[in-house]
Amino acid sequence: MKFSTLSLLSLATAAAAIDINVDDQASIKAAASDVAKKLRALYPTGESWFVAGEFGKLPPPPSGKDIGYYWWEGGAAMGAWIDYWAITGDDTYNDIVTTAMLSNVGPENDYQPPRVFASLGNDDQAFWGIAAMSAAERGFPDPPKDKPQWLALAQAVFNRQASRWDTEHCGGGLRWQVMQANNGYNYKNSISNGLFFQIGARLARYTGNTTYVEWAEKVWDWTKHSGLLTSDFKIYDGFSIQDCVVSGQGKIMWSYNAGTYLAGAAYMYDYYTLTGNPANASDWKNITQSLLQATDEPFFNRNDGLPNIMRESGCESQPPNFSNAATCNTDQRSFKAYLSRFFAYTYQLCPFTRDFIMTRLRASAVAAAKSCTGSPGGDTCGLSWLMQKYDGSTYGIAQGGVGEHLAAMELFQNLLIQQVKTPNTQQTGTSKGNPSAGSGDSALTAADLRQTGPTTAGDRAGASILTIVCICLLGAFTWFLVVD
Repeated sequence: MKFSTLSLLSLATAAAAIDINVDDQASIKAAASDVAKKLRALYPTGESWFVAGEFGKLPPPPSGKDIGYYWWEGGAAMGAWIDYWAITGDDTYNDIVTTAMLSNVGPENDYQPPRVFASLGNDDQAFWGIAAMSAAERGFPDPPKDKPQWLALAQAVFNRQASRWDTEHCGGGLRWQVMQANNGYNYKNSISNGLFFQIGARLARYTGNTTYVEWAEKVWDWTKHSGLLTSDFKIYDGFSIQDCVVSGQGKIMWSYNAGTYLAGAAYMYDYYTLTGNPANASDWKNITQSLLQATDEPFFNRNDGLPNIMRESGCESQPPNFSNAATCNTDQRSFKAYLSRFFAYTYQLCPFTRDFIMTRLRASAVAAAKSCTGSPGGDTCGLSWLMQKYDGSTYGIAQGGVGEHLAAMELFQNLLIQQVKTPNTQQTGTSKGNPSAGSGDSALTAADLRQTGPTTAGDRAGASILTIVCICLLGAFTWFLVVD
């Protein structure tokens, strides 16, 4: 029998593809391991990270669609690898995680390193903060005693962000950006406030400190009354402080916004359950169930004949007009990772959610594995899982995007969440805290942190200059990328 070169290449690709049996733990673990290796292979190795004054910056995406990977996605990847270790027991990436987490804390140990504070968003900082919180909850190996500890780092991020709560515009809430000169300073968005809510809820559960409970409930109440939360518990993206009304692009629903609030509500439910307050636990159970159900139509089931497969509906095209989701930018290509992660947190803490969650994670995993058949290697993952084949997505770098592989890794590993220990509290964990962390001096001035007023015409004129400067500082995996 003769095989053409094309046939041989097809066989090689099929052999290398991600193969997953969602009923077999070993198969799931192998699939998560394969994608974790692929994600790690996206980082340059064997070279200095000091490249033109930048620290390990990945190449920009093709065709000038975006300027590259932003710093926050590094924190997101570290959070994913912390969970990967806790779920699979594989410590291959632990040294990378520890080095990255400690290299980005900044002089005040609050995830405000000077090289990024000119472009700092509250959501950027919070992604590193929730990674530190995960390290404390999962029992990730503690840093050396002379280094900042995981719990204290999460507390520092919380305290920084609490100081930025802005009651002068729209009745409260965090702005998206920290610095007045940045585009987005006049925008209040769900991801910044949702992550702040989630950190507060997680700190409340871990420490038992009622101050965190009060803050989490304050953020939830503000979200509910601000218009970001709809009457059927869907989460809109944000609004301008000029009118405090959700409209236009602000009505887009992103999966990570929904997941962020869902996990925060799950932690609030478990906090009240653990502290013996059944009335409040019942309220948060209802909220959690409503938020969970609200994820179904936009992100899983749109009557397209493909039930329960996760999609980023704000930018992925729908059947029958499939494409490689070219409208999804660098950030948006990773959003499904966080919905999978936050589904898993909710699954652990809220038994009443488990059938809904696992049904969707399992169906999505089968489809996602079929998307991991691209070149090079025959196991490069695409963005669209709806297509159930590689979609040609190479947005980011030649080997495929960081976001695509981060999303597939989190999806696969969280199929095993039922075998993972419930997140620690102060009674079971080892991480040391510091309730006043992040409340001292900062590289940012008090005026910057307080965010008291709208930008002036002069500020806006200067913003374009600062944006050009910031391009030299931005990159998703800055500083933390380390040589093997």
